[in-house]
Amino acid sequence: MTLNDNLFVALRGAFPQDLDEPAIETAGGETLVYTWRDLDRGSAMLANLLASLDLPAGARVAAQTEKSVEALMLYLAVLRAGFVYLPLNPAYQGAEVEYFVHDAEPSVVVCASRNFSWLSKIAFKAGVQHVFTLNDDRSGSLLDRAAHQPDEHTPARRSADDLAAILYTSGTTGRSKGAMLSHGNLLSNALTLKDQWGWRPGDVLVHALPIFHVHGLFVASHGALLNGSRMIWFGKFLPKAVIDRLPSATVFMGVPTMYVRLLAEAALTEAACRGMRLFVSGSAPLLAETFDEFRTRTGHTLLERYGMSETLMLTSNPYDAHDGERRGGTVGFPLPGVGVRVRDDKGLVAPPGEIGDIEVKGPNVFRGYWRMPDKTKEEFTSDGWFITGDLGKFDERGYVVIVGRRKDLIITGGYNVYPAEVEGYLNEMTDVAESAVFGVLHPDFGEGVVAVVVPSAGSALDAESLIAALKARIAGFKVPKQLFVVNDLPRNAMGKVQKNVLREQHRNLFGA
Repeated sequence: MTLNDNLFVALRGAFPQDLDEPAIETAGGETLVYTWRDLDRGSAMLANLLASLDLPAGARVAAQTEKSVEALMLYLAVLRAGFVYLPLNPAYQGAEVEYFVHDAEPSVVVCASRNFSWLSKIAFKAGVQHVFTLNDDRSGSLLDRAAHQPDEHTPARRSADDLAAILYTSGTTGRSKGAMLSHGNLLSNALTLKDQWGWRPGDVLVHALPIFHVHGLFVASHGALLNGSRMIWFGKFLPKAVIDRLPSATVFMGVPTMYVRLLAEAALTEAACRGMRLFVSGSAPLLAETFDEFRTRTGHTLLERYGMSETLMLTSNPYDAHDGERRGGTVGFPLPGVGVRVRDDKGLVAPPGEIGDIEVKGPNVFRGYWRMPDKTKEEFTSDGWFITGDLGKFDERGYVVIVGRRKDLIITGGYNVYPAEVEGYLNEMTDVAESAVFGVLHPDFGEGVVAVVVPSAGSALDAESLIAALKARIAGFKVPKQLFVVNDLPRNAMGKVQKNVLREQHRNLFGA
């Protein structure tokens, strides 16, 4: 324990001695260079603004903004001021945002100007006191207000156990759960990855991930900040533009979809990757052909790892060849300090090669679900291990292999989709009797969302109209890529819908 275990203190302590060195360079559009001093001053001014609002202890600050350096500064400012950061996917629509605001009860909401009219109504109706705007062109009321604040700020004192962030992860009942992550959870994982992935002086990260979830905000951003490394910052993933910047970088982190799209570009060659040190893949299963083709084309072997919103990173394939090879189809070994076990249906530890439930333990594991003590208790074993809900095994060499979800989670393009949530929106629609949503293999997204819908008696449904209605209510990645109208759903003797039958019927739908 230190005098101040605020995560921001650790990140700020890793800034280079010369604060006027470049920290972030924007790419894929207007080129802007932010120095380490800019990050320090900008986060200080925003932290002072938050402090001036007289917020209660433990106040949540919700952010639904497009990716920008200023959005990253807001995250740093929330940590710095000692409050709790709540990132929300900018694709979320009204019904989703309304749930998050009512559940988390943030004191501050920050959104894009184009969404202010509808989002502010939701926020103010829920009792939120402060709603600011922040856009990806450095405009918005948040920056206007912060501009009048001092550019020095003493970080708030926080302990390692104090709450730093809440990340919402979907539940099988359709009700999202807020995973509570502490300063200690985040810092312990960042320090472990710094060592395990060989971060070194002079590293440059191409940051092309969104910053509203673990991969982009914690794994990538924390990695670069804690190493004092420059970032080449893309607001959106642009394959050709990313390849153009690889010669001046050393590290890239992406989801499988990104690697598929990079491979579609003829410019992705060994020469383009000559200065690269590490390519990391995660957030979704990586197809074997993608793993093999990337190695053939670039001379680099992708490093696959495994983590969750509730636990941050848990396992990783080796960085150093002396520690073993990077094996396609596996997520490597448990990280130092992280316990991983596989238990069979009898509750016994499964031997190598036998599939069972993956359970984990360590300083990176979250402290529970926001305002869901019963759910939190359900998800931990009596001896304190978190039940991930994933099925997997240890292979003969000790590598962890993930074989699927105990529940029906769909991972599409790195984003989590739970069928029950989408089914809930479909079933609310006029003339829909019932629906079943499931995932099947997709060559680009890993899995594609598919829906099968049964109309009410005497009614007719149009698939395109249903999809259009969904697009207006929920994030695009949750909307089925294909929707079929059928007379009935396959069921077992107990009346339960047989999604395994539906998956088999449509398994070649996307040609994967």
